[in-house]
Amino acid sequence: MGANGMQKKREALTNSNLLFIIAAVIFVCMYAFAMVRYPGSFLQFQTFFDLFSLNAPLIIITLGISIVMIGGGIDISVGAVTGLVTMCCAVFLESGGGNIFGAVLLALGIGIAFGLLQGFLISYLEIQPFIITLAGMFLANGLLTTIHKDPINVTLAEFVALRDYEVVVPWLGTYNRLGKFIPLEIKLGTVIVVLLVLLLVALMKWSRFGRNLYAVGGNSQSALMLGINVRKTKFYSYLLSGVLSGIAGFVYIMTTGAGNVGNASGFEMKAIAGSIIGGTMLSGGVGNLFGSPIGALTLLTINELIRAAGVNSNYQAIVSGLLLYVFIVLQSIVVWLRGSKDIRLALPPWLRFGAKAG
Repeated sequence: MGANGMQKKREALTNSNLLFIIAAVIFVCMYAFAMVRYPGSFLQFQTFFDLFSLNAPLIIITLGISIVMIGGGIDISVGAVTGLVTMCCAVFLESGGGNIFGAVLLALGIGIAFGLLQGFLISYLEIQPFIITLAGMFLANGLLTTIHKDPINVTLAEFVALRDYEVVVPWLGTYNRLGKFIPLEIKLGTVIVVLLVLLLVALMKWSRFGRNLYAVGGNSQSALMLGINVRKTKFYSYLLSGVLSGIAGFVYIMTTGAGNVGNASGFEMKAIAGSIIGGTMLSGGVGNLFGSPIGALTLLTINELIRAAGVNSNYQAIVSGLLLYVFIVLQSIVVWLRGSKDIRLALPPWLRFGAKAG
């Protein structure tokens, strides 16, 4: 087979896939180092799944903000909306007439309301997304402190049962110091994260909305000339981000069992950082949603490494900031290299996955 035939059997490595692969390799190397350096903490399946379980809301928010960023936008209200949803659900469940189904509807309703409002103002009135979502963040924080100022522990029996429910994997676990085998326990938050990742990856790869969003994020004027409804596409991205914030809020209270004014504080910055580290570019048009949980887990692994080393917690923010600098510069370098006609990067058939756009 000639050179042309071989070339046809190879797929060009997109920016989205390349940045995702880099992020995945860095995460795997970092976690492997953690397992070797601190085997007592990291050399257990339970530790890895606990990263998902305890940080499921952050990962869900990261997915939502990645979708918005792929479309060339930004949403800094996601953390505040998540906190508002958490407190509202806690108040509702402790009101005496609350139930889990009603709390789920309330969470989705709040998320949809913010998504509709912000999506309309940004997409159809063409107001800068940073300004609108900043206003949304202030609004959600204000509502949060108005609804209830003190922490609320949810004691509703059916909710406590849901909070404590675990999926047990009997054949996968670890032995404790007494030699007793403890099976792997997976919280429902982890299951929700996995389902959302698979669903959203499929949406972005195979749906018209996903293809349109990559096109809009890459160049909105070109997308408009191709007949894509740019306003509607952007609107749906913010609506989806709002829905995911609502889901994250309910998962948060399901994880902690309480509503608190400080819930989800700073989540928006962590989500943006995790999205960038996972390979999503702020300029839009490039991103792989498989990279969103990878980016969030990379930040969380850094924090756990620093905590295991007994180092001052201030170094967590320092290392996270430096890592963010590295990935932003790396993204710029990758895009510059990809724009060079003298450089050709190809992806082997067995690595073909992720979004085709970008």
